[in-house]
Amino acid sequence: MLNPVHLRTLVEVVRTGSFAEAARRLGYTSSAVSQQISAFERAVGVTLFEREAHSIRPASAALLIADRGGELLAALDGFEHEIRAMVQGLRGRLRLGTFPTASARVVPHAVARLSADLPDAEIRLDEAEPDDVLPLVLAGDIDIALVYSYDLVPVTWPDELTVLPLLDETLLVLVPAGHPAAKVSVRLEDLRGERWIASRDGTSGATCLVRLCAAHGFAPRIAFRSNDYDVVQSLVSAGVGVALVPALGYKRSQAVHAMPLRQKPLRRHVLAVHRTANTNPLLRDALMALRSACLRTEDEFTHPVHRQQAP
Repeated sequence: MLNPVHLRTLVEVVRTGSFAEAARRLGYTSSAVSQQISAFERAVGVTLFEREAHSIRPASAALLIADRGGELLAALDGFEHEIRAMVQGLRGRLRLGTFPTASARVVPHAVARLSADLPDAEIRLDEAEPDDVLPLVLAGDIDIALVYSYDLVPVTWPDELTVLPLLDETLLVLVPAGHPAAKVSVRLEDLRGERWIASRDGTSGATCLVRLCAAHGFAPRIAFRSNDYDVVQSLVSAGVGVALVPALGYKRSQAVHAMPLRQKPLRRHVLAVHRTANTNPLLRDALMALRSACLRTEDEFTHPVHRQQAP
């Protein structure tokens, strides 16, 4: 096995033509340089320098090794630089998992900041619902994921995860513009007879709607289902039903009126999760970027958690 330290010494001796000058440049003694060259010769099994009383002459093998070795050392130096940059969080790979509404409203700003601050870092995105993305985080396939939980659908997170609250969203009732209930806020009982548009059966959003209506003494008459909030809002604007959506899923429109519940507003909570044991140095930068991105979404219905907790 060739020693890269000895290789570097050989390259410097060939470059300077002198053990003494190579020693001066490398910070060694002449004796140490001579010993390293001898060890290198034993490793390759050939004499590399013709030694005379006051000079040395490199053999052809030494010239060849120095030429190729210089390339290898340059590559090694670059590799070491990449490792140092990765450890310092300046380079590396970050795998980010996210859900659709966060992908549209939060993630682009976070990725833009990361790309500006860490131009050499590789950022990969995967989009999935929390139930699908959590196993990927636990398996180490994703470094950090955005997930959510609803007030009426609490979630217990695995002990292996660190969970950081980022954003609270008010749940909004969507009705067509001009609907009799289109006011500043609405009582859920006033929508008892409406047709509802909900997310897929079994999702947290659909479960939240069913539990909310049950608490007010009725079961929602769900006519349409879609996990795409653009589709949900389009159906509302077409006048075929009403819906309950998180604030990130609502886009302001003249055809749709959005309002919170008159009772205590319900919220969906956006959180960042990662394995506590994950040592990726980019995690800290990613969390800072996500927090900053959440600030950009702040309005009357979205509330960055760390802004609320700031002294």
